[in-house]
Amino acid sequence: MPAARNIAFLASDTALAQEAKATLEARYGAHPPEEADVIVALGGDGFMLSTLHATQDLPAPVYGMNRGTVGFLMNEYGEDGLIARLEDAEEAVINPLKMNAECVDGTTADALAINEVSLLRAGPQAAKLRIFVDGKLRMDELVCDGALVSTPAGSTAYNYSAHGPILPIGADVLAMTAVAAFRPRRWRGALLPKGALVRIEVVEAAKRPVMADADSRSVKEVAAVEIRSEPEIEHRILFDPGHGLEERLLREQFQ
Repeated sequence: MPAARNIAFLASDTALAQEAKATLEARYGAHPPEEADVIVALGGDGFMLSTLHATQDLPAPVYGMNRGTVGFLMNEYGEDGLIARLEDAEEAVINPLKMNAECVDGTTADALAINEVSLLRAGPQAAKLRIFVDGKLRMDELVCDGALVSTPAGSTAYNYSAHGPILPIGADVLAMTAVAAFRPRRWRGALLPKGALVRIEVVEAAKRPVMADADSRSVKEVAAVEIRSEPEIEHRILFDPGHGLEERLLREQFQ
């Protein structure tokens, strides 16, 4: 990336992240995100996602340093040579998913998700879901604990835990994955074109309540959810050379 003269440091609420922020600001200066050449996020993957959402209208890319737990979207923490690391960094550009949820009471809610949009049962009984892709009914009844639609960037997160596929970062596809499917028992999900419009309807929503979640923004008692990629929004993420998102996705498949 170009010269990183002005850096904005953002940190999660943990003591470890806050201490790192104070140390780095003392060494490299502090600038508001609106005036920064690059934004450095200090925390874990959850904080990285919230930073990307909060700064999506700003031109500066985001470079994460791990002061959390997993840190799949983060670089290793280090106080020395930060300017050189930022200027040598590789950039990945990703598009989020847009979720439109229709609730049982008639209200609606919109949200963006960088990793995935998931529907999960919110009661003791399994959810019953009906799946449409581009207006065509593809599955009349999926009985399960839930289902999710994942971006390539999010395919190693909840999607992978639910036995969904890891997608190359440049792939123009989305992964649809069931969570603990009971019927059809052997259904392992689907790969969908990136431009597909997915509609998931909740069958017997009053008896079998379902919640929807977009990167931890939850909507309760949904009746239907529409999900599509949002190409007009681009998130720019920076990684140290040789440790970019594509390399990380490949590495995860051989562990």
